[in-house]
Amino acid sequence: MSDFFQQVVAGLGSGAIYAALALALVLIHRATGVINFAQGEMAMFTTYIAWTLTENHGWSYWPAFAATLVFAFALGLGIQRVVIAPVSNASVLTIVIMTIGLVLTFNGLAALIWSAEIRAFPSPFPNETWQVGGVAISQQDIGTVAVVLVLVTLLWAFFQFTKTGLALRASALNPEASRLVGVRVSWMLGIGWGLAAMLGAVAGMLAAPTVFLDPNMMQAVLIYAFAAAVLGGIDSPFGAVVGGILLGVGLNLIGAYVDFVGADLRLPVALLIILIVLLVRPAGLFGKPVTRRV
Repeated sequence: MSDFFQQVVAGLGSGAIYAALALALVLIHRATGVINFAQGEMAMFTTYIAWTLTENHGWSYWPAFAATLVFAFALGLGIQRVVIAPVSNASVLTIVIMTIGLVLTFNGLAALIWSAEIRAFPSPFPNETWQVGGVAISQQDIGTVAVVLVLVTLLWAFFQFTKTGLALRASALNPEASRLVGVRVSWMLGIGWGLAAMLGAVAGMLAAPTVFLDPNMMQAVLIYAFAAAVLGGIDSPFGAVVGGILLGVGLNLIGAYVDFVGADLRLPVALLIILIVLLVRPAGLFGKPVTRRV
């Protein structure tokens, strides 16, 4: 039984990272109806910014963390205003192609600026464990979960209790009606992209100490996050968080107790989860089924 709880606790840390990136995917999907395939590469690029501040400029972790979030917000806002807004009235396929172009752009820029060398990234949490009832609890995992929970709580409060947050929700749910009452929907979409980029940056900075830093570090994480978003409901922020935690814990348990899966086949399992959910319950666990009048 202690081994079971060990796998559950270990899965919480990775699940929190998937949840943060899945929430970023959901925010943009709710606002635009498309998946931002560049979300992982944007997270990787901003993580390199944090690495530059800590390694090249001597910043301590948390000031670099905060500065990177500001940079990520500006990056997301700028991409929406400069790249996405001009094609906002085009087909969904056009916008998807633009995000795929951003994937190639950020990946190439990171390799050009920082090279493709694998680098170590600092962690703000001690590399130690607590023993509780025979279960080793990593302080790194607990810190990761705590950061994500604080971030999700702040985001929830922002959307519930601020005028900008309420305007963002209104713009995502009914942009035409929002325009009629004076909401600048295009700027709200830009702010939404900025917040999603911040969430991605958090996921990147929390993942980098364990997966190490290189231009391809977030590609697998993006697939896991997409699986988490689909599992929880691609239009449900709460579902994205729950889906991320369930996926992180579930993959750990499958890897531990299903012999032929192990650590090498977790990515195919995540893809299988996407397929099964789309076939059985396309709206996910917490999403609302879409009905269309014929």
